[in-house]
Amino acid sequence: MELISVKQRSELLKDVRETLKLEHRDFYAVDADDLALFVAGDLDAVAASYQVWADSVAEMEQAGEHLRRVRVISEPLSDYQRMAVQFSGPAVDAGEDLRWLPRRLTSTLPLPGNDFFVLDGHTALFNVMDGNGDRAEIQLYTEPEVVKLCLEAFEAAWAVAIPHREYKPT
Repeated sequence: MELISVKQRSELLKDVRETLKLEHRDFYAVDADDLALFVAGDLDAVAASYQVWADSVAEMEQAGEHLRRVRVISEPLSDYQRMAVQFSGPAVDAGEDLRWLPRRLTSTLPLPGNDFFVLDGHTALFNVMDGNGDRAEIQLYTEPEVVKLCLEAFEAAWAVAIPHREYKPT
C-alpha cells in the first residue's frame, strides 16, 4: 500500500479506460457549498455545478474512458443524497453508468470499509474519509488480491444496485 496525494490520484485517472467507483457515505464535505445552495433552494446554481461534472463525463466518454459508479445510500435520503439523485441525470446522459444501492440491501455484501476506485482492473484506490466528510488519505494498492477483492465487491454491489433512471427514492 502506498499513500498518494490528490494530484497523484488525478494523474492516475487521466489515462484510465474503465473506472469503477463505489461510494459509501451519505455526505461528502467537498460538496458542502452545493448542499448549502440546495437547502436554500437555489436549484439553478446546483444544476450549473453538476453540469460541470456532466461536461467532464462527456469528455471522458469521448476519449474512450468509461465510469461505472455505485452510490450506497441510506433511506430516507439525506439532503445531500436527495441533491445527488435529483441532479445526476445530466452526467448519466453524458455517459456515467450510475446505480443507487439502498443501504438495506448491503447487509450480505462483502464490501470494503472505505470508498474505492478500481482502475482498468489492476489498481485499487481507497478514499479514507474522516468523520466530517473530508478526505483523510488516499491509499493505492496494486496487489492482485486487493484489486480482486474490490472488483468482486463492486460487481456484487452492481448486481443489486438500481440504475439511476429506475431509482425511486423512498
